[in-house]
Amino acid sequence: MSSIRKSVDEKDAGSAPTASIAANEPTNVADLEGNTHGSRDLDIAARFLAGLDPSIINEPISAKEARKVLWKLDLHILPVLTLVIIVAAIDKVIISNASIYGMLTDDHMTTAQFSWIASIFYFAYLGFEAPAGYLVQRLPIRSYLAAAVFGFGVLTFCTGATTSFASLAVVRFLLGAFESMLFPTASIITAMWWTRKEQPIRVAMYFNTLSSVVTGLLAYGVGHSSSSIAPWRLLFIILGALTTVLAAFVYIYIPSSPVEAWWLTDREKFICVERVRQNNTGVEDKTFKMYQVVECLKDPKPWLLALFSVSQNICNGGLVTFAAIIVTGLGFTPLKTTLIGVPTGAIGTVWQILLALLSSRLPGYRCGIIVGANCFPIICAALMFSLRGHVSNLHLLGAYYGFYSYWAPYVLSTSLNISNVSGHTKKVTANAMFFIGYCVGNIIGPQVFRSKDAPDYKHGYIGILACLVVSSISIALYGLLCRWENMKRDKAQGGDGTAAVEPTDTANAFSDLTDKEKPEFRYHY
Repeated sequence: MSSIRKSVDEKDAGSAPTASIAANEPTNVADLEGNTHGSRDLDIAARFLAGLDPSIINEPISAKEARKVLWKLDLHILPVLTLVIIVAAIDKVIISNASIYGMLTDDHMTTAQFSWIASIFYFAYLGFEAPAGYLVQRLPIRSYLAAAVFGFGVLTFCTGATTSFASLAVVRFLLGAFESMLFPTASIITAMWWTRKEQPIRVAMYFNTLSSVVTGLLAYGVGHSSSSIAPWRLLFIILGALTTVLAAFVYIYIPSSPVEAWWLTDREKFICVERVRQNNTGVEDKTFKMYQVVECLKDPKPWLLALFSVSQNICNGGLVTFAAIIVTGLGFTPLKTTLIGVPTGAIGTVWQILLALLSSRLPGYRCGIIVGANCFPIICAALMFSLRGHVSNLHLLGAYYGFYSYWAPYVLSTSLNISNVSGHTKKVTANAMFFIGYCVGNIIGPQVFRSKDAPDYKHGYIGILACLVVSSISIALYGLLCRWENMKRDKAQGGDGTAAVEPTDTANAFSDLTDKEKPEFRYHY
């Protein structure tokens, strides 16, 4: 029963609630001890379960109990994780507002140098990806995440003290290094607390764009201050203080594993361990296998996802950095510009949650939903450069706001590698390709907006439009390839291509084989 359950979970990222809960099966402690995936936390879980009163383990878990625990997790973990993501994003993107509050003048920078200030962040992000991924698996989650947030706070303080392009570049580089620690940690926390079926909507909720709302309101308030400190420096001082306080809160509040959660009873901790058993997609083999790297590099699907990641994030890198400069170029004052940016975060967040819900209701149409969603920012980009000078700037704001729907398709794509790649080394390689695409896109993005194109940045919008077309084509081809692969396998095994089939060889489901080596594997698209 356990083997079949795990085999099905390996192929179905949207599987039903944990079978052991539904079937009221007690946890087998030996199974936990023998699983190498997340070995540190599972060893802790095994020791915890071994010391529990047998009545806690043997008592059947009701659906009502499971729902109560899920609700408790959503109330405790999700808000904290969301706050950390928002604050990290604010620390990163606040330079857009700082640029119109005098930072360029005080730090003696040109617009071209400002573009590099945005790009250098992602050079560090890219370079520190591997060390961050290594450390997050070996250090306590609570200490690691708190250290990352504390690093944001210190470097945000330092940003407010910069006096030149060189000093600002150093601080931004270090900020990128610390933020590289954040998303691997968020991924582990997500897998630790929620089942695969529950994860997409939670990711959409915490991986949001609400930072624009907070940034706009904060910048507006600082713009009205009468302090002797320059407004842009005051922005970083306030944010640095808030981020440092958040680091202490994270250390106290976020447990390193479910069994360390002080706000759960022993029974609830047991239920947490049971809930996430289905997330183990077979045995994780830590042996590096070169043939899986070669297979990944020969497989067109990871390349198409990487191309999608590059092109979609060119929009992100350019727009996040130059948003305030673009709006002031439309004729708005710096104070009005900060308020105009507030709705963009709400638009992006609501849109990505709606897409996540739609995708969960329409399995097999995720890539199609992404392509359809990308049509909206494509139209908005075309309007931004074609209507400039023909309509009032107030009318252009509608297109500007609509453009912020570009982030939702990227969020929807992030789980495709997780559910569509099997084989530990191949999965690591595919994820690295996707992440490199994210960094490269954000490095290129600010360079698309050139100072000689100010204030309308026509060529910047044309470049972004072209990138969105490329990303839409690449994700569409990815979906078609996944469907074609499923149809080939269905022809050999039967089925309609819409869902995974039962594996004929249970040993295959647990061996470190790639998706190409498992004939029962089905791709999600």
